[in-house]
Amino acid sequence: MTQPPGRARPSAPAEAGETGEADGAKGGALRVALAGLTTRGRSFLAAGIAAALCAYVLGQSDLLRVGLLLAALPLICALVLYRTRYRVSGSRRLSPARVPAGAEARVHLRMDNVSRLPTGLLMLQDRVPYVLGPRPRFVLDRVEPGGRREVSYRVRSDLRGRYPLGPLQLRLTDPFGLCELTRSFAAYDTLTVIPHVEPLPPVRLSGEAKGYGEGRQRSLALAGEDDVIPRGYRYGDDLRRVHWRSTARYGELMVRREEQPQRARCTVLLDTRALAYEGAGPGSAFEWAVSGAASALVHMLERGFSVRLLTDTGASVPGEGSDGFSGPGRESADAAGLLLDTLAVVDHSEGTGLSRAHDVLRGGGEGLLVAYLGDLDEDQAAVVATLRRRSGAAVAFVLDPWMWTHGSAGDAAAGPSPQCEERLRQLREAGWTALAVPPGAGAAQMWRQADRQRSGEGTSPAGTSGGWL
Repeated sequence: MTQPPGRARPSAPAEAGETGEADGAKGGALRVALAGLTTRGRSFLAAGIAAALCAYVLGQSDLLRVGLLLAALPLICALVLYRTRYRVSGSRRLSPARVPAGAEARVHLRMDNVSRLPTGLLMLQDRVPYVLGPRPRFVLDRVEPGGRREVSYRVRSDLRGRYPLGPLQLRLTDPFGLCELTRSFAAYDTLTVIPHVEPLPPVRLSGEAKGYGEGRQRSLALAGEDDVIPRGYRYGDDLRRVHWRSTARYGELMVRREEQPQRARCTVLLDTRALAYEGAGPGSAFEWAVSGAASALVHMLERGFSVRLLTDTGASVPGEGSDGFSGPGRESADAAGLLLDTLAVVDHSEGTGLSRAHDVLRGGGEGLLVAYLGDLDEDQAAVVATLRRRSGAAVAFVLDPWMWTHGSAGDAAAGPSPQCEERLRQLREAGWTALAVPPGAGAAQMWRQADRQRSGEGTSPAGTSGGWL
């Protein structure tokens, strides 16, 4: 985002932000200039005034000259700095603008001197949130007319979110360090830190609906000539499917379209209730659930599924279609980016139950349901049990607060609490593939465990079965 050129003269930062220029308050020039005095400058001014008063009382002319010199020097520096005119423009470029949590992004800054005069010593400073690291500062030596300087710095955050970068600030100072004035540009950029996405293995649970192509389902047309929908012949079509009546009618070879491809669906349910999780920070259970949901969404999009993100509040992603996000190639990448941007800013909800999500899913429909859940009481476990659809698999990853607060990373020996075990049993009886997630477990590891559990169960107790990739 390029910021418009501006003159680097003393101004109030607010007015500089309004115009996008690194200069120019229209009023209060003296007040602004004096406000830029450093501690050294204020000390010189105070010492000069004190010396002048003492010289007046004692009648010492030499001391009076010294006092006037000490008091005048910072004022002259402030005036000269105020009268200095630099026309400079600044720009910022993020590489990349979207990074996973824990990864680094590089910020490139560029300053151009668009005036006919060289600049003096400049200090360049970019405002960044504390979580991204220390505030970067650079000292730029004399920039020739028409010249430019480029610097860069790195930012990193273990916490997902959207972080503003900027506005860019220029600090002007005199050679004695008695006065410095800061000018701000108006523009800023945003760095998006998305959840960590872990590649998931392409496992397949038993009973997947048959079709052609990865992640596809098909629905057979009803038998009978009246229900046949002909289409033009394509190279490789079976000649036994040629529809001669339509061929004679249209004057070109037509074949029967006996199957309608339909994209398989997957809904990822993320439990964001604050009361369902304990702890905070990158290693908390809630962050694991967000990262797991992101991994599942990206994995399913890559497998050709139509995916939908749903939270316990019943909210979905803005711009999501009726069947969720889908599309080949570039459209799939754009959908993944939109979903990850949504998960980058998702936070705890104040809700106490999953009834809103139940209302959204109550309409039914085939497809896979993957749920990342926090602590469940008996009532909420019953609500989740009813979310399993008539057709399609249902997988639940339950993050037991007791297990996450008393266990250590990578240690699942303690196992879930008796209450969590009861909830898992309740979900399995309803046809769910339910697992307790230990602290430090990987999303791919839990994905494989769900596959092994489902393979061991075979057909669900309800007599139906589903599949997923």
